[in-house]
Amino acid sequence: MSLALTGLVGCRPTTPGNPGNPGTGGVSPLCTTTSTAGAPTTGYYAKGPYATTVTKVGENTYFHPATMTPGTKLPVILWGNGTSVTPDCYVVLLHHWASYGFIAAAANTTNSGSGREMLAGLDYLTTANATAGNKFYGAVDLANVGTSGHSQGGGGSIAAARDPRVKTMMPIEGAGGGATTRASGVTALVFAGDADTLVGTNGPTSFFNGLQIPGALAIAKGASHFTVNNAPFRPASTAWALWQLKGDQTAKAQFVGTNCGLCNSPEWSTYRANAKLQAL
Repeated sequence: MSLALTGLVGCRPTTPGNPGNPGTGGVSPLCTTTSTAGAPTTGYYAKGPYATTVTKVGENTYFHPATMTPGTKLPVILWGNGTSVTPDCYVVLLHHWASYGFIAAAANTTNSGSGREMLAGLDYLTTANATAGNKFYGAVDLANVGTSGHSQGGGGSIAAARDPRVKTMMPIEGAGGGATTRASGVTALVFAGDADTLVGTNGPTSFFNGLQIPGALAIAKGASHFTVNNAPFRPASTAWALWQLKGDQTAKAQFVGTNCGLCNSPEWSTYRANAKLQAL
């Protein structure tokens, strides 16, 4: 399935005054700005080696490689949507992760801040992995699970990462300064956009500064609240998941070391990795 998607439809309307499309109603700009036209096609911007497909089961939508073989374990990324929008608005990002050999489990809720719906997707995959005849049978790497989400879903990804089954989190434009996380056993890549006028950079920066776990802060240059699919969040989150959930050492070099990829990239106005991350 091609990742060069434009003019996406099917996202639920937003309501006035919410982070999806504040004060205007109608369809969120997030859901109408998902074209990858003009985006780089090299490095982690490039599509991965797997053809991808979608499976909807209950209250979750799963983006995953079209061919899955029992015994070939695929790590999981649990996804939380922004306020009043659905996974339809993030298909470019979610298919991109799937093309690198991940199962992206997206909760079909417009209010994902609790993280509970995200974890329900993991509960289903746990059962499916052990059920002969299920398409996910024997194909889920339950030892390597991450969370991510946008806006309210970013907060949900932090909440879900309190679960000891989760190894890493990637909140996108949604980490608040008052959010809490586990003190060990998990890592964090905190994303923000320096042109995001809704969430801004102060909350994510405060959250990063308070981390007691290995973590990094990445603020994308020129990224608004509605450019999640196309901003450098997409390749950076892919590289982070490859390192944290698959042990990819090439991807690791994007985040640590004096000459790390994000350290030198003009796509980021700020990149900081704390000492605990540098020590990994």
